[in-house]
Amino acid sequence: MAIRFDKATARVGAYVTGVDLRKELSDAEIATIYQGLLDHGVVFFRGQHITDEEHLRFALRFGTLSVPPLKARKDTGDPVADSVHVLNQTSPKGEGGDNWHADNTFMPHPPMGSMLRAITLPPVGGDTLWASAYAAYDDLSPQLKDLAENLVGIHDITPGAMKAIAKGHALDLERLRRDWPPVEHPVVRVHAETGRKLLYVNRSSVTRLKGLSPWENEALLPLLCDQVRHPEFQVRLTWEPGTMAFWDNRAVQHYAVPDYTERREMHRVTVDFARGFTD
Repeated sequence: MAIRFDKATARVGAYVTGVDLRKELSDAEIATIYQGLLDHGVVFFRGQHITDEEHLRFALRFGTLSVPPLKARKDTGDPVADSVHVLNQTSPKGEGGDNWHADNTFMPHPPMGSMLRAITLPPVGGDTLWASAYAAYDDLSPQLKDLAENLVGIHDITPGAMKAIAKGHALDLERLRRDWPPVEHPVVRVHAETGRKLLYVNRSSVTRLKGLSPWENEALLPLLCDQVRHPEFQVRLTWEPGTMAFWDNRAVQHYAVPDYTERREMHRVTVDFARGFTD
């Protein structure tokens, strides 16, 4: 059966069929899936009741393992257990996923993408949304595009770390600040592989726009960050056990809806490679 992509919305997201992630995929199949990711920003696989070993094997076909700085680094001696991040909650902890963001943009070279797989789900709630950063840029007025293309965002680990600490996570804030000082990223970036421009700014990490006064930041930063909130740029996934989402962290932002009160267990692997942006 050939691999097929069916659009989930007009501008972002697609459902993938013709793939069994329990199997070792060929290089051609991996290339097809990756092209679908580039085309759609995020792709969804249904009915993939796979092991963590199979999840990790699939992820590493696309890059090297990336460990998020705000997640506790495991060292159990089991390479699979140490590589697959488990989110197992009976209620959302408000750690930052419930805000539009791309992952770890406070890093000089943020990760390429993530694969998130549903294990156990509440009867209702716990959906995830993704928004196209391409569409967010494309729909700006020409005047605002010109302005945005000359702006630089200051991305800082501090807001996310402080939020996690407030929720009870044992993080060394001073060490994180030393290891991850603020970085600058252009507000408009060019994807290295698609060549498309995208809006690269979010409320989770961007603390200010370089060179602007406080009142200019107060007016302009929320306007740019909130551009992804338009429903026409978004796709919403209602999870099922065995569903996997694979997103291009360069091209989309995502939002985890914190509306559940029963157990939700998700397994995640984040990957990276050298080709990010051409700016």
